[in-house]
Amino acid sequence: MTNNKTKYLWLDELGTKEAAQAAKEGTVIIFPVGSVEEHGEHLPLCTDSIQSEHIALEVAKKTGCLVAPPLRYGICNATRNFSGTISIQFDTLYKIAHDILSELVRNGFNRIIVLSGHAGNSHMVALRLAAQEIVLANEKAGLSRTVRIMVLSDFDFAQELTPDYAKVSDGHAGTLETSRMMEIRPELIKSKGEASVWQMPRFEVVAHPEMYFPSGINGDPTTATAEKGQKINKYIVQQVEKLVEEIKQ
Repeated sequence: MTNNKTKYLWLDELGTKEAAQAAKEGTVIIFPVGSVEEHGEHLPLCTDSIQSEHIALEVAKKTGCLVAPPLRYGICNATRNFSGTISIQFDTLYKIAHDILSELVRNGFNRIIVLSGHAGNSHMVALRLAAQEIVLANEKAGLSRTVRIMVLSDFDFAQELTPDYAKVSDGHAGTLETSRMMEIRPELIKSKGEASVWQMPRFEVVAHPEMYFPSGINGDPTTATAEKGQKINKYIVQQVEKLVEEIKQ
């Protein structure tokens, strides 16, 4: 039997009356989004999902917010031709995100943080567009309660630490991401990885982006450590905690 004093972190582990009460109390919801995407030979396909879910749960423990069931698919244009990557269409992500956000708002949750572990341009635009539509619809409806939604990638904060823990060119499956995964799920690390730096042609739309980074890595995973990962993850948690407090206002 579950103790009535048990603190639930996942929204879908609440009972229907508990969910109604949480909404009434103005509980903040974090909606983690990830992807199924190659991250070199050394990291798992679920890397982006693992990172955002970890941050969301750690923030929930510290702030009392709830974590919505995650979405583990995203738009992966640059890596779509690598084995294992599953990329969905822009309209698909937009519609799924829109439906989920709309339903959260309908249930009375009006403070939502969409936290994506994947930071692709089209991916983030789809999420922001969905959030914008929900916010505008609420305003046009003239409802008394204001809906506030934040959309960000946890990599936005991780990237701020690049000068301290990695090279300026660090990015996909590089020092930062590898370090974070070494701290969160070390058993999923496949190998040490290899250093690689690449850059897409400026302004050009290409059919085979993987030709410009055949290793699927941008950065140097060989310099990654669990200690770095712990510090990076802690910093991101602290920054998202601040957003939780900000969005409550």
